[in-house]
Amino acid sequence: MNRVLILLCVVVVSFSCKSKKTVVTKKRKTKTERVTKKTEGVKTATKSSYTNATEEYIANYADVAVAEMERYNIPASITLAQGILESASGNGRLSKEANNHFGIKCHDWDGDRIYHDDDAAQECFRKYDDAKNSFRDHSLFLTERNRYSGLFKLKKTDYKSWARGLRAAGYATDPKYPAKLISLIERYNLDQYDGGRKSSKSNSDFKQRDEIVINAKTNVVSVRDVPKVITHVVVKGDTLYYIAKMHNISVPELKAINDLEDNNIKIGQELQVSPK
Repeated sequence: MNRVLILLCVVVVSFSCKSKKTVVTKKRKTKTERVTKKTEGVKTATKSSYTNATEEYIANYADVAVAEMERYNIPASITLAQGILESASGNGRLSKEANNHFGIKCHDWDGDRIYHDDDAAQECFRKYDDAKNSFRDHSLFLTERNRYSGLFKLKKTDYKSWARGLRAAGYATDPKYPAKLISLIERYNLDQYDGGRKSSKSNSDFKQRDEIVINAKTNVVSVRDVPKVITHVVVKGDTLYYIAKMHNISVPELKAINDLEDNNIKIGQELQVSPK
């Protein structure tokens, strides 16, 4: 009996010691888990500092609109507001795939084209190699059509009359078109660009440089401004007529400046578009 009790005690003691020696291992966190833990709650920097796409659009194209205003007397605020509205702040298909910011259709267009559903299915729209060309074509579109001539009797600072006049002249059929333009102008203070301020990135075609002139008889030294030589590199779809219109000169003048005997031009050819 005593032997049985002793044997039971030995078994109990052995089992108790074994259970105490059981090692509990802790799972180490992986490097990825440690990095994730450290970055939790940390805000990452955003790619853009603009509140929305419209503000970014204005920052990108305000200088272009000002340059067009200084040349064609179209209020920069109107150009920007139309660009924002027509291109969905640069996010519309026509602006993304064709650099067409004003929804100008083909009409007598000889350049590249894109087809897009508008008033009818798959209508033809102009396609540009650069967004600046779209802004220039918009200026030409308004200045070369008699129905818009009355707008240029308005002050450049009178954006409300310009907005109403565009709709009255047939630029848009939407009865709310003027109100939409005015709303954009006032919401984003676009009229600040109508004061004719010079832009640091202006693409004006006649930036000036100084030239020293010495009168041989009197030895009087004077300084005068002369136009900077401006050139245009021919791209696919360009014609002499289009290039001349873009730079506000005549085709015969363009040919004379570049000693062209005919209307043939080739891609990559550099043409001077300012007077010699």
